[in-house]
Amino acid sequence: MSPSTRSTRPPFLAAVAAVLLLGAGGVVGVPSAATGSAAGPATGAAAAPAPSVPEACVPDVDRVVSAGPSPQTAEPLPQELTARLDAAARRSFAQASAPGAVVGVSSPEGTWTQAYGVADPATGEPMDVDVHTRIGSATKPFTATLVLQLAEEGELSLDDPIGDYVEGIPNGDRITLRQLADMTSGIASYSRNEEFQKVLFAAPETVFTPEELVAFGVAESPLFAPGAQFDYSNTNYVLLGLVVEQVTGRPVGEVLEANIFDPLELDETVWPGASTELPEPFARGFTLQGDTATPEAPADATHWSPTWAFTAGGLISDVDDLLTYGRALGTGQGLLEAESQRERLMSFSPPERGYGLGFGCMDGWVGHTGELPGYNTTVYYDTTTDTTVVVLVNSDIASGNCPESPVLAGDPRTLPCSGPATRIFAELSTALGHTFTPNPQE
Repeated sequence: MSPSTRSTRPPFLAAVAAVLLLGAGGVVGVPSAATGSAAGPATGAAAAPAPSVPEACVPDVDRVVSAGPSPQTAEPLPQELTARLDAAARRSFAQASAPGAVVGVSSPEGTWTQAYGVADPATGEPMDVDVHTRIGSATKPFTATLVLQLAEEGELSLDDPIGDYVEGIPNGDRITLRQLADMTSGIASYSRNEEFQKVLFAAPETVFTPEELVAFGVAESPLFAPGAQFDYSNTNYVLLGLVVEQVTGRPVGEVLEANIFDPLELDETVWPGASTELPEPFARGFTLQGDTATPEAPADATHWSPTWAFTAGGLISDVDDLLTYGRALGTGQGLLEAESQRERLMSFSPPERGYGLGFGCMDGWVGHTGELPGYNTTVYYDTTTDTTVVVLVNSDIASGNCPESPVLAGDPRTLPCSGPATRIFAELSTALGHTFTPNPQE
């Protein structure tokens, strides 16, 4: 990423969830509760029409929460549907700036996974459905789940101020764990700090501590009063990771293993810690970010240090594990008690299309995108049809008419701007009969 781009484009598309759900700005007002007099209208005055109540993004929360064990099966999806999905994936993959992609769909009708392109352009090694990739901000739902589990156990409250756990946070006595989780804390994202970018882009092997990441965010905080607005901030989720470690007395990787990976049998999902390695097989990831990348020659970010992402985006996984996790995230099955999941599915702001406790919702689709140098991921669960869709690609390079996001030199710029995984996921959703329409990426 060139210095001029650094100042205008959110690094690592740090606001990608906000863009998909709330618009390109990344900072929006939070609707307040309706207010009014307790008394009735004055005598003779016409009563004002009652304010309309926004529809909930998940139309039937109780049905979703009460869902039993997953009926999703390893049996193949009907041939007609797989043909339609394959055509949609091929068409959208051809429009995406990525060497390879893995897609997966799982529903009560069956499961389908397919790989496209190559895992390593230098060797021509084909993409395979078993490859591991870095999943970026799709890590955030895992982190938020740990916090919700600790709340269920009475080890903390979502209304605890972050100042009870971490010192030196502006407004730390007023910012709650809930506001960290739903991105309304007012703490700036460290990944938008130009000093942080200079260090990482010049030396991607740099090992950061979580405390160093928080300091980069704190240096530009507060952005607004706690709860006043929405701003997608990676600092929020690094802080939540530190809270998990403090409350449990264990490294967050161990807590993830015990509380999520093992119960859901996510055997291919990995917390890398400070290691730059990925489990075999893995796809090499390519980016236009960093000091050496150009539109003609993207940089290979496969072994960049994952420490800069910590609990905001550090996990590694594969398509099968994410299909399992996507349904668990949407229903709460195997992760949370029904009441906690009900609260989670009603936490979105705005309620009809917004961000909540660790994930977003749009027209009944709940889940998260993930993007960091070299990789792009979508994990979404359709609460209306009990269908999970996962897309993994080994590139974070947008394509289309992008006024801010860098694109490859040969991009015709004729399509709406989109990241590669999001472009493919949107086409798959249409093939499934329930279109996910993201807001335009810039």
